[in-house]
Amino acid sequence: MNWDDARMLLALSREQTLRRAARVLRVDQATVGRRVAALEADLGSTLFLRTPAGYQLTAIGEVAVEMAQKMEQAALELARRTRGADNEEAGEVRIATTDSLALEFVIPALRQVHETHPEVRVVLSGSSEIVNLSQRETDIAIRNQRPDSPDLVLRKLASWQMGLFASADYLARRGVPEEGSFAGHDLVVYEPYWRDRAEPTLVDVPMGEGRVVMAANASMMLRRGIAEGLGLGEIPVELGQRDGLRRVWPQRTRSQPYEVWMVTHQDLRHTARVRAVIDQLVRAFAGPGE
Repeated sequence: MNWDDARMLLALSREQTLRRAARVLRVDQATVGRRVAALEADLGSTLFLRTPAGYQLTAIGEVAVEMAQKMEQAALELARRTRGADNEEAGEVRIATTDSLALEFVIPALRQVHETHPEVRVVLSGSSEIVNLSQRETDIAIRNQRPDSPDLVLRKLASWQMGLFASADYLARRGVPEEGSFAGHDLVVYEPYWRDRAEPTLVDVPMGEGRVVMAANASMMLRRGIAEGLGLGEIPVELGQRDGLRRVWPQRTRSQPYEVWMVTHQDLRHTARVRAVIDQLVRAFAGPGE
């Protein structure tokens, strides 16, 4: 089995459909189907069962995937060590972050990167999904969750209080809610949090008496909904102030702050182009004069 065949096998085992595997591999799905069928013919074994639910590994397929994963780890280690030895302040750096953090902090930092290191090219991905640095899905991740891995280098960029905000228009129409109750008020919420909690809260106050009028799965959509006067919402105080929103119940905050972490793989932290980007990102979150 060569590495190209191993990549096809791993992608299909993880994604379970030709279409999704093809998207991950950036090829057409006919290619994936043809290569997997050829691999099965070469090995003389059936690796997948074709079921209505998708491609399911056979017992022999599980053995093949285990061996392919070892090839993958070796390939990733080679790539990390090669890239880590690169002292050129040029080339590609991939950053994964959220939409809000990208617009407010990362993109302004990239302007400075471009001015001082014009040969560095940044590929920026804005998504709420957690990426895997160990599998080289990105070089730098900026997230509000602290990962737990000995292979990763962490740096806390910010720790912000979470406050309750509304637009001036909303407060003019609906008034300020009585402290400790959302009765008679509309709410804009972060959808994953709202769905996952038996008793969701805003600034640690139960939301039960309020009416959810918009649930968003991205920070920028949440902030925009509050700014448009759809309802009250909980966002980092730093971002609410940037948006010019009105703070409601300013003495109340969520018990847990909103933390921003920058994460990279330890093999890449001394790479010149990655280091140049990291330095500017740190400055952007530190603020002017830092």
